[in-house]
Amino acid sequence: MADGVVLLDTYFSMFGMRARLALAEKGIEYEYKEENLGDKSPVLLEMNPVHKKIPVLIHNGKPICESLIIVQYIDEVWKDNSPLLPSDPYQKAQARFWADFVDKKVYDAGTRMWTTKGDELETAKKDFIEALKLLEAELGEKPYFGGENFGFVDVALITYSSWFFTYETCGNFSVEEHCPKLMEWVKRCMKKESVSKSLADPKKIYDFVLFLKKKRGFE
Repeated sequence: MADGVVLLDTYFSMFGMRARLALAEKGIEYEYKEENLGDKSPVLLEMNPVHKKIPVLIHNGKPICESLIIVQYIDEVWKDNSPLLPSDPYQKAQARFWADFVDKKVYDAGTRMWTTKGDELETAKKDFIEALKLLEAELGEKPYFGGENFGFVDVALITYSSWFFTYETCGNFSVEEHCPKLMEWVKRCMKKESVSKSLADPKKIYDFVLFLKKKRGFE
């Protein structure tokens, strides 16, 4: 185990996948600990007493919480291999802006897509597609959001692609139909071993969401 690195995570979390992906990009060995969010471990409660959420990266006994902060930490600590954030301050600020946009807009609309019905679901679908279209415009003709290299915004967004099947099935639409260039980017990212091995199986995510919908009465 390199430098005493432990990740508290859960398989289906797009936020946990970010940490897994960043560690994979850097080639860092770590101990993975799957958390049951219905029965949180004493370690999780001790390491993240404020939010009591995953993911938590534990490095040499010290916890780092919140997925984007974890990715930035990984990038700064293991900076010599596969840099994720640009060195230019303006470009770095822009990368942080778009990663924050993903969590504010894509996550919110995506969650509403499997927790609502009728008009609310249609509104969620509209908001989700609008957010993806803005991201697609930001991507432009570049191979990655980081330009020629896979970077911070790529890490922030690609983990959501494992949830696209769930969103599409619940919302009865196709991401590719609305955002073809973004889906080309997804396929490009998935060719990277660090990505394909870090993301959860979309069909397993959908089964998990069906379980949650039944449990929480969202059916």
